[in-house]
Amino acid sequence: MLFQWLFWIFAPKTEGKTIESQDTLAADTAKSCTETALFFGTVRATSPNPSTMFQRTIDLYRSSFSGLSREVWLLSLVLLINRAGSMVIPFLTVFLTGQRGYSLQDAGVVMSSYGFGSIVGSYVGGWFTDRTGFYRVQLWTLIGSGLCFWVVGQLDTIVTMSIGIFVLSMVTDAFRPANQAAIAYFSTKDTLSRSYGLLRLAINLGFALGPVVGGWLIAGLGYAALFWANGLTCLFAAIAYKLSFPKRIESVQAAKDEEKAMDALPASDRSAYRDWLFLFFVLLISLQAIAFMQFFSVLPVYFKQDWQYTELQIGYLFTLNGLLIAAVEMPLVHVAERRARILPIIAFGGLLVGLSFVVLAGFGGSLWPAVFFIVIITFGEMLSMPFMNTWVAARAPIARRGEYMGLQSIAWALAFIIAPSFGLAWAERWGFEGLLWVMGAVGLLSGLGFLLVEKK
Repeated sequence: MLFQWLFWIFAPKTEGKTIESQDTLAADTAKSCTETALFFGTVRATSPNPSTMFQRTIDLYRSSFSGLSREVWLLSLVLLINRAGSMVIPFLTVFLTGQRGYSLQDAGVVMSSYGFGSIVGSYVGGWFTDRTGFYRVQLWTLIGSGLCFWVVGQLDTIVTMSIGIFVLSMVTDAFRPANQAAIAYFSTKDTLSRSYGLLRLAINLGFALGPVVGGWLIAGLGYAALFWANGLTCLFAAIAYKLSFPKRIESVQAAKDEEKAMDALPASDRSAYRDWLFLFFVLLISLQAIAFMQFFSVLPVYFKQDWQYTELQIGYLFTLNGLLIAAVEMPLVHVAERRARILPIIAFGGLLVGLSFVVLAGFGGSLWPAVFFIVIITFGEMLSMPFMNTWVAARAPIARRGEYMGLQSIAWALAFIIAPSFGLAWAERWGFEGLLWVMGAVGLLSGLGFLLVEKK
C-alpha cells in the first residue's frame, strides 16, 4: 500500500494532454515509474543485469546533486559544521530531569521557553533579513549561538534556565529565516527543492553525528562538556561562513537588485500576515510539527524511563534518522521534483508521521517497533519538509521572502512550545501510550489538511 501511494504521488500530471502527445506521455510515464521503482526497489529493472541496475541508481544519485549553485553547497557546508554539534537539544529533557532533578512538567516549561524564544527569533530574523540582508543575520546569530550555549550550561534554577533557553532559542532561530532566504536566493525554480534537500542533508548528516558524540561526551566527561562542545561548533561554523562568503554574496546581490525591483507581486500587495491560504498552510505545519517534535522533546524521556534505554542508545536512534535522510532524501526529492505535485507529497508525509506514532503505540516495548517508528517518521519528514520550504518560497514575493520564511519558522516555534509542555504534562498525568495515539491522530489530520490546500 505504501508504494502504491508513492507511485500515485510521483505519477506525471496528465491534465491538458492532447491525443498527439500520448506517445510522449507514455514514454514519460514509463521513465518516471522506472526511476521510482529503481529507487524504492519495488520492481525489477527492465534489464536483469545487476550492474545496469547499479549504474542507473548511481546516475540517479549523480543527477540529484547536479546543477546546484556553489553558494548552496557552501551554505550546506556551514550547516553541516554547525549541526555536527547538535548535542544539547536532543538530551535537554533528559538533562533537566536527570541532572537538575526537574519534574516532567517543569522540564516541559523549560522546553516551552525554547519555543517562545524561537517565535521571537524567527520574527526578528525575518524582519532583519528583509532589511539588512541574509549575510549579517547568519554571521552574527552563529556567533551569538556559540556564546549562549556556554552560558546556559552554567545555569541551574528553573527561572534562570528558562530565561537562558529563551535567549538561546531566540538567537539560534533568528538564523533560520535568513538561511532559508539565502537558499532561495541562490537557487533557480528547477533546483529549489533539491537545494533545500541538500541543506536538510547537511543538517541531518550533522545531526546523525551530534547525538552520538553527545552520548560519548556524557558517558566520558559529563553534561558540562556537552554545552562547551555545542558552543564551539557554532563558532567554527561562523568562521567557515565568514571565510567562504562575503565577496561572493556582495557580487551576487548586486547582480540581483534588478530582480527585486521587477518582482511581479510587490510586497505591499501581499503581506504574509494577510495571505489567508498561506496562514492556513502555516497552521497545518504547526500541527504536523507538534507531532514530529515529540520525537525530540518527549520520546527521549519515554525511551529512557519506560524502555530503560541509555543516552547512547537514544543517540543511536537519532543517528538512524539522520543516516536514512543522508542516504535517501536527495534522490527522493529529485524524482518528486520532476514528477510530483507538491501538496499531495506534503500530505502523504503528514500521514506517515501520524502512522509512525500509531506503530509505536500499538507495538512498542522492544527494539524493532522503535526502528520501524524511526523509518516511518523519517520518510514522512523527507516527503514533507523540503517541499514545505519550496511551496513557501514559491508563494512569497521576493522582497518579503524573509517575512514568509520567518512566519514558517514561527509555525515550528509554536510547535516547540506546545509539543514538550503538552506532551510531558500528558505523560506525567496519563502516561506515554495515550500521548502516542493522540499524536498519531494529529499527524493524520495535518495530512488531510494539506490536501484541502491543494483544492483551493
